[in-house]
Amino acid sequence: MKLIVGLGNVGSQYDRTRHNIGFEVIDELARRWNAPLQQMKFKGVYSSTVINGEKVYFLKPLTYMNLSGECIRPFMDYFNIETEDLVVLYDDLDLPVGKIRLRQKGSAGGHNGIKSTIAHLGTQEFNRIRIGVDRPKNGMSVPNYVLGKFSKEEWAEMEQVIKTCADACESWTKQAFLQVMNEYN
Repeated sequence: MKLIVGLGNVGSQYDRTRHNIGFEVIDELARRWNAPLQQMKFKGVYSSTVINGEKVYFLKPLTYMNLSGECIRPFMDYFNIETEDLVVLYDDLDLPVGKIRLRQKGSAGGHNGIKSTIAHLGTQEFNRIRIGVDRPKNGMSVPNYVLGKFSKEEWAEMEQVIKTCADACESWTKQAFLQVMNEYN
């Protein structure tokens, strides 16, 4: 059993914003596998399907970004999902737009959704896919930047990145995350 979590904020005003790129990947996976997110549990919306013979859950916490762990931990406990069977997708200011980085552990790096996840899981050792959104330019504040929408050119690039991240998640159902890291990093 696997759990793929995309971090983001609830509400149409946040669609296609930098902070919601994790939600976008979950939406792509749900479309790809015909598994619409229609079930609610533990402050999250989710679906499940079988990919390559393994049950996979897709989860979007509805707690808003900064409280993501409040959804993830009880969800994992209820469905008996081990930490090594979790991958979290989220935006990363330290990577250029369109770059992805897969990791098996690490600090929050200032990301409040990951801080919450680490706090609720009690460990920094969980799989993650960091999706580059770059840093704000021209003195724009970080909150305004991450809650802002991608430019038309950036979005065209991000659409491909979303598909690549979904491909990586799918690969994870066939092989160890370390092998997926080697393939996609």
